[in-house]
Amino acid sequence: MTDLPSVPATGTAWGARSKDALASATPAQSGVGRTATGRRGPADPVKALMHRHRELCERAVDPLEIAAGLEAHGVTDRTAARFRHRDVFSLAEELYARVPRDTETTTPARELTPQPTGWALWALLPGIVSVLAVEGVQLAPGAIRPVVGAVGTIAFVVALTLTLRRGPLRAGPRNRPAARLCAAWLMAYAIGGDGLLAEAVRGGPDGGWPLDPAAATGLAFAVAPAMWCAHLFSVQARGKLASSRGLAEFAGRSRPLLLVTVALFSVGLAMCLMASQLAYGADAFGPCAALGVLLWLARLLAAHGFAGATTKVLAAAAGAELLGLGSVFAGRLPGCAALGHPVASLVQAWGVGALPAAVCGAAALALLARAAAVLARASAHCDDQ
Repeated sequence: MTDLPSVPATGTAWGARSKDALASATPAQSGVGRTATGRRGPADPVKALMHRHRELCERAVDPLEIAAGLEAHGVTDRTAARFRHRDVFSLAEELYARVPRDTETTTPARELTPQPTGWALWALLPGIVSVLAVEGVQLAPGAIRPVVGAVGTIAFVVALTLTLRRGPLRAGPRNRPAARLCAAWLMAYAIGGDGLLAEAVRGGPDGGWPLDPAAATGLAFAVAPAMWCAHLFSVQARGKLASSRGLAEFAGRSRPLLLVTVALFSVGLAMCLMASQLAYGADAFGPCAALGVLLWLARLLAAHGFAGATTKVLAAAAGAELLGLGSVFAGRLPGCAALGHPVASLVQAWGVGALPAAVCGAAALALLARAAAVLARASAHCDDQ
């Protein structure tokens, strides 16, 4: 940490240094310059920056919170260099020192407020509803099974929606409907896509095709470890944010935390999938595991305000599965037999689960790389995310 400069009563030292900073800072970065009438703005660009982010500076409990806010507004170390500071954290220290504050109101009360934990029980609701729906379909007579399945699907969607609206995986208003549609398709493919693909490769389907209840219940119960691991990551990241002495130090400490949390969730997901497979006797561990990690990373990114990349990756994965499945049916058209050969060869060599495992695995790796980049930013863990 750099030493905080002293603030003279006359402001002469600040004016002398800021004239040099003003000469090298652009109006968009410093917030100063000539006005529409040709008059010069304030002589102190740091003061102009302070006034622009005054609310952030006044409510901050430490310089690192100001640095996180500046980072969220696009201020980089290169921008800070134009204000004669080594990095954003050094600039934030000056802003923190120069903004007057009431010491009685700047205590970090939000850290002392206990967080509600009711979501921890809600996290079990999707799994319970899924088991009830699967058992209801298996016990129902053949004529009404579609009705029972439809009611169970609606109940599961309602339970999952209510669960995700509270707790650490709650996404903000920037979460896009397209991402939810793509996630729904990926879930639907995990339940019935492999059976349909197997029938399609054999020349069918002539009627219905088998569904995978183990995938449905395993992924539904994985909502619980998904929320618990997301909460753990959020709490630990905030702790490291409070104890870090700069943005670079926080980034170096948060990336290993993310990887450990992903590994911890993977263990919980594997336990849910194995228990479900023991109960229903299905075997689709690889594709479901890849899909579970993909959906968890997508929701974690959306909960921290990064829904754009999430939507693109989920759309690419859903499109790849749809394209692979559609190519088998397209290969039946006259003169288009070659279209179905790649997927058919993949299924014959590695099984029907190879397609979703490869697609979801690649998409999960892409989102993990994205998460390692953006969740290492202090701004990703601000209160306004």
